Amino acid sequence: MISDSPVLTIRREFARPDPRLIARFASIAAVHIVDAMDGRGALDFRIKPLDPDTASFAGPAMTCHAGADDNLAILGAFAMAQPGDVVIAACEAFTGTAVVGDLFAGMARNCRVAAIVTDGLARDTSGIIAAGLPVFVSGVTSNSCAKSGPGTVGLPIVIGNVAIVPGDLLVGDRDGVVVVPQADIETVLTRLESVNRAEASFETDVAAGLRVPDFVQELLDSDQVHYLDSPRQLA
Repeated sequence: MISDSPVLTIRREFARPDPRLIARFASIAAVHIVDAMDGRGALDFRIKPLDPDTASFAGPAMTCHAGADDNLAILGAFAMAQPGDVVIAACEAFTGTAVVGDLFAGMARNCRVAAIVTDGLARDTSGIIAAGLPVFVSGVTSNSCAKSGPGTVGLPIVIGNVAIVPGDLLVGDRDGVVVVPQADIETVLTRLESVNRAEASFETDVAAGLRVPDFVQELLDSDQVHYLDSPRQLA
């Protein structure tokens, strides 16, 4: 006889990054972090903040897999979360019902969660925004989901085309959410120094009237570009 599967499978303990390292990401733009990771690491473009004015966060991933049309695992993640964790819920990008609402945002805030991120949908948007917690979703609907499971908490997930392990660093802002694998945090911080220098240099050049970067102009002037027409004649 096949026994019934558990409603929730939970891993309660996992390593989290040093809070001092997390704090260093608090004011860094998601796009710069992506640049420090060779242009990758951002979740699917549809996962965006409900309130762009309350979008910035950085914290370790408290993962859960709720599945489609269910949010029991999200509640389980709230119960397991430590202050500062980001509850990130894989819901198989289901768009028929919402998995997060105003009461969920309030409970997450009471648990001192840093943010909620899901590839599912939200409802009760006015109440979520009033809660003041960063909530990132793929869209909005009034339909409600079940709370029956099965689901997992504290195990690896895939969401927004990115694999996430519990304890990975999540950073969010108006542009979306980026995932920094825990093992790569210090390397990314080191690379960010050169990214920031390059960004500052380009900002100065653009403000001074730069039209295209020097390397592009050099390419255009080289024999690697074949022009099909004659050079424009100056009057």
